[in-house]
Amino acid sequence: MLKLNFHPSGRHFLQIPGPSPVPDRILRAMSLPTIDHRGPEFGALGLELLSKVKKIFKTENPVIIYPASGTGAWEAALANTMSPGDRVLMFETGHFATLWQKMALRLDIQPEFLSLPGYEGWRQGVQADMIEARLKEDTGHELKAVCVVHNETSTGVTSDIAAVRKAIDAAGHPALLIVDTISGLASADFRHDEWGVDVTVSGSQKGLMLPPGISFNALSPKAIEASKQSTLPKSFWAWDEILEANKNGYWPYTPSTNLLYGLNEALDMLLDEGLDNVLARHQRWGAGVRAAVAAWGLEIQCQDSAVYSPVLTGVVMPEGVDSDAVRKIIYERFDLSLGMGLGKAKGKIFRIGHLGDCNDLTLIATLGGCEAGMKLAGVKLKGSGVLAALDYFAANPLNAGAAER
Repeated sequence: MLKLNFHPSGRHFLQIPGPSPVPDRILRAMSLPTIDHRGPEFGALGLELLSKVKKIFKTENPVIIYPASGTGAWEAALANTMSPGDRVLMFETGHFATLWQKMALRLDIQPEFLSLPGYEGWRQGVQADMIEARLKEDTGHELKAVCVVHNETSTGVTSDIAAVRKAIDAAGHPALLIVDTISGLASADFRHDEWGVDVTVSGSQKGLMLPPGISFNALSPKAIEASKQSTLPKSFWAWDEILEANKNGYWPYTPSTNLLYGLNEALDMLLDEGLDNVLARHQRWGAGVRAAVAAWGLEIQCQDSAVYSPVLTGVVMPEGVDSDAVRKIIYERFDLSLGMGLGKAKGKIFRIGHLGDCNDLTLIATLGGCEAGMKLAGVKLKGSGVLAALDYFAANPLNAGAAER
């Protein structure tokens, strides 16, 4: 039998837009001995974590931490605020917005899916004016929530959440604002309180630089009140029992103790660096990668420069080129993993992640692998993206604060 070597020499380049590489410092923290999750030491850890994590969401309100994936936190957000048959307004920006809509259907919620026509809708952000117009039509306030994706991981579009809040307010509508920032948190600017978000959904495996397995619901007082009226079935996801146990730093069930060690370390890393510095370096990385794509003479999946993602860039292949075939060559020849095209974008794009535990040289090497792989695949390139990115990074150095980690 042929034995495949999944551990070649050198370090694998994991440049998908999540799970992102886990820093050694976090891996070491996770390797500490497991402690009693009912003991006093754990209670102190829990209180510390619950305080720190609010700073990342930019909220003064509770943040629920689940031992689950981001998909679980999607379900928790809906199950705690909705009742069977409730109607919600969602906006199609890509694959993950679509999956959330499908989940709503399975939960006996009635989602109304706004979208721009065809594939082009996957190249734009949320259209706040369309949401405002639809809410103004809903004079009976049958729509109970507006659910949108902040950073659409399948397309590289970061939507304007503040504009969505303004649209809801302009319509004079009482709908909850529920936002998925699973791939945006700690990489793209997000402000739970300031933007009037009622439930924010996120996960551990992107900008927080952790393995998958932790997810979050950040809450508003309005969301907590709504949860008291919600009748969708829930037990594991129920906020009330978790909020009560969290008062003393505990959970009503066994939490993921060693992942929480890692989360505590990740929060220290982000807060020590300064969240503004973290966000600035992500913006810079995104700009450098886009400079490379422009030099190649290729299109970026996101067509609106105002909403380019600082987390990832979708690179559109020329007509007739299968992006999955290109990705396969890059993986096999250079031990470099890139994100595939999902849903409507399958076979059309590959996605370069530039988030979390990364630096200029990581991205230069990544772009080198992409450039060499595309040449091997026969893709005609206009110029060198590697040189363009080098020039961009040289002309736009990190500020002193962002460089100190």
